[in-house]
Amino acid sequence: MIDRSEIFNPVEMGEVTLSNRILMAPLTRNRSHSDGTPKQLARTYYHQRSSAGLIFTEATQISAMAKGYLDTPGIYTEKHIEEWRGITDAVHSGGGLIFCQLWHVGRISHSSLLPDGRAPLAPSAIQADTKTFTANGFEECSKPIAMTKEDINQTLRDYKIAAECARKAGFDGVEIHSANGYLLDQFLQDGTNNRDDEYGGSIENRLRLLNEVIDVVSSVWPKTRIGVRLSPLGQAGDISDSHAEATFAAAYKAISEAHLAYMHVVEQFGGDDQSGERALIKRLRKHFTGFYIANGGYDKDSACKVIESGHADAVTFGRLFISNPDLPERFRLNAKLNTPNEKTFYGGGVEGYTDYPFLNKEREAA
Repeated sequence: MIDRSEIFNPVEMGEVTLSNRILMAPLTRNRSHSDGTPKQLARTYYHQRSSAGLIFTEATQISAMAKGYLDTPGIYTEKHIEEWRGITDAVHSGGGLIFCQLWHVGRISHSSLLPDGRAPLAPSAIQADTKTFTANGFEECSKPIAMTKEDINQTLRDYKIAAECARKAGFDGVEIHSANGYLLDQFLQDGTNNRDDEYGGSIENRLRLLNEVIDVVSSVWPKTRIGVRLSPLGQAGDISDSHAEATFAAAYKAISEAHLAYMHVVEQFGGDDQSGERALIKRLRKHFTGFYIANGGYDKDSACKVIESGHADAVTFGRLFISNPDLPERFRLNAKLNTPNEKTFYGGGVEGYTDYPFLNKEREAA
């Protein structure tokens, strides 16, 4: 029996029309060349998933200093543009849309991944109590240095260059990654930002860099093709804030006032519904008035509920899109889902990347 739930209906998001509300989340796969150029196999991977209402690329670093993991892609050189153009063309040939997620990891990095073995950049010189993925496996993050004003200005220039490269590469829009304990999240939350200048202290000051990034990116892209990703629950990257609800209420309001295409919120990691976390997410929701994309442990039923209740306008799926390239069709037909192979999530080649079966064998061969 064909499901006709609202999740399958087209919807306007800024300047673009999404064919459905089943979106592909940004998913780090660690399968790029060491210089950040995506491998050709990524064309197949993204093309296979072009039936998503919208694809968000894996997190894509805006500069060499923005890198935090082995074999993640970049969007700041001509080589990057050329290969991403092949990917966007592949998605468009399948009738899909694709946004590039612009990423700076900040302190979540290791000196071996950065130019000349430099220390990672961060709002403050506070080392993250977590590990990152290097050529030697998982290693403790290196101690960062506090960014100077010139470092901040250079980072803003890097965001602009990356936004320009994304346009040249044929993307349909861009997402500013301000979630999961990375650079912009580090500036936002007071557990990682103890600066005493205009970028630290008050919530307004801690929001300053995100607002400036929105400004520079919107000098390249119309705001109706830009979104921001946030993670209010602080579940990654050893991130914390002493007054998280107030901080993120201010962030939600700022993004509302920027009149962007959408806001994308990591509401939880995994499928466990923690009542306290859900209550916070619901309280924060009232502070944002635009197009809201929910992420985090959703399945078809829970996604349909949050869309039909008005909590979300669309939902992103991660693991389910890894193992089910034709996820919208499987949802529509209430078909059995492929089981993801977690051992192949990060690094490798075809296995667990482009070899998951389709329901429709003709689509699989396309």
